[in-house]
Amino acid sequence: MKYVTIINERRFEIEVDNDGRVLIDGEERDVDFLNLGGSLYSLITENKSFEAVIDDDEGRIDVMMRGRLFEAQVLDERAMLLMQRRGGMVDSSGEVYAPMPGLIVDVTVEEGDAVAKGQTVVILESMKMQNELKSPIDGTARAIHAVAGQAVDKNDLLVEIKAPASDTPA
Repeated sequence: MKYVTIINERRFEIEVDNDGRVLIDGEERDVDFLNLGGSLYSLITENKSFEAVIDDDEGRIDVMMRGRLFEAQVLDERAMLLMQRRGGMVDSSGEVYAPMPGLIVDVTVEEGDAVAKGQTVVILESMKMQNELKSPIDGTARAIHAVAGQAVDKNDLLVEIKAPASDTPA
């Protein structure tokens, strides 16, 4: 089966055949992937071992690996064709959610601050690791729903970022 995976606006074509062979952008990769229980996975590739927490929440896939959070969208061939016909991906909402339960270590923005896409807005400690949660868009911090020392659950809304007003012709 062929899939298109979009991570940080970068597109990868992934093909997985019935024998477990994996091609990424046409290049064969040796990948060993094992579910360790719940959303915890073990991944071995290129003689390196990784642990990842992978959560699929209504089409948005969050991958926490080596202290970094990656948001991914995975589409099969049919979904990709439909998306292309509709004019591309839907813009991100500007909302930053907790990808897993944890403790807020720091909130690095205040309401009204200008925020750049990819800028760290919250540091969340979970599973003894500090994870930097980043802004999905450029904009202004509209509302902060978290404070340092606060315990949060998965999918708690932490920060809302308002996109800049688009320029409209006069």
